[in-house]
Amino acid sequence: MPFELPPLPYDKAALEPHITARTLEFHHGKHHQTYVTNLNNLTKDTPLATASLEEVIKASAADVAKAGLFNNAAQVWNHTFFWHCMKPGGGGAPTGDLKARIDAAFGSVDKFKEEFKATAVGQFGSGWGWLVQENGALKITKTGGADTPMVHGQTALLTVDVWEHAYYLDYQNRRPDFVQAFLDHLVNWDFVAKNLAG
Repeated sequence: MPFELPPLPYDKAALEPHITARTLEFHHGKHHQTYVTNLNNLTKDTPLATASLEEVIKASAADVAKAGLFNNAAQVWNHTFFWHCMKPGGGGAPTGDLKARIDAAFGSVDKFKEEFKATAVGQFGSGWGWLVQENGALKITKTGGADTPMVHGQTALLTVDVWEHAYYLDYQNRRPDFVQAFLDHLVNWDFVAKNLAG
């Protein structure tokens, strides 16, 4: 069965004014769709045509000859995950066990936000900023291009997309403002807590 573009978990205008419907029309409707289309073209008539998205990513991650396959599959996964990392009226601070774990790992939620922002903004070129769990510990990390935590033995908890197409229509070259708006107004902490609980 071919891979499909998953629907956004909210209306295209639901994240305004922080991310506009116009941005989501391009980002979800064009960029994400292109990765899905490319993935289907690359897996058609191969054993991976019936594999899960995660299986395709893991099967292609270490094979240079399959870089195109990995890039498209990982971008489908990364984007799908990213949409769920946001919600209308999001942001603020986590609660419960997630807050306790963040406080223990980074000192406070505010210190976590400072480090997460610095990491995401500091990603040279296209990529992603992540909060991950690795060997039971919380870590902030970044990946370039389509790279994704699952191929590094990490469990993704939260991500922000810092490819220019994620923010350029709304923020132009102001990546720090976009990441700040993501943290202050968009993060879906319930989704992060669910990922942590496994």
